[in-house]
Formats: sequence, C-alpha cells, structure tokens
Amino acid sequence: MAVTKEKVLEALSHVYDPEIPIDIVNLGLVYDIAIDGDIVNLQMTMTSPGCPSAREIILESQTLVSELDEVKEANIEIVWDPPWTPERMSEEARASMGID
Repeated sequence: MAVTKEKVLEALSHVYDPEIPIDIVNLGLVYDIAIDGDIVNLQMTMTSPGCPSAREIILESQTLVSELDEVKEANIEIVWDPPWTPERMSEEARASMGID
C-alpha cells in the first residue's frame, strides 16, 4: 500500500506549535507534499523566521512522517515564500483564536 497525502497530513496533524495550541496542518504551515514512491518531500514554513520552536517542529514532523509504514525517507524544506499569515489557517483554527 502506498503512502498518500492524506496519511501524511494525518501524521502532521499531531504536531503542534508549542506557543499556539493548534496543529501545523490547521495553522497552514504545510505548503506542499510531494510523494515519490516511499520518499516524502515536504515544503513547510514557520509562523515567523525567528520561530523559537522551529527545530522542534521540524524534527517532530520528520519523525512522525518517517514512522508511517510506507515511508522510507521524509525530507523537509523550510520555505519563506509566500510568507505565512493568519489567513493560511483553517476556519476552525481562526475561530478558536478569535480571528475572523
């Protein structure tokens, strides 16, 4: 059985920014998921270039995706374009933070 974007997103939904009680998927930090057989390449960002939890978020994301049965390798590239804004958050996440 092959890995799917849905499985990767499910795994990533367990990674939380320690400063914000919302997972990185609903925060809109995951920009792209490319799957090539058993290799997953992720493009993601942080809420700011100076995010103090960036290393922790990256390592946890890589670990959880790598632990999927169908995944041999998980690579993460941090990108800053386009910059993250609260508009990238899911409706549910914005509502939980009182953002319209």
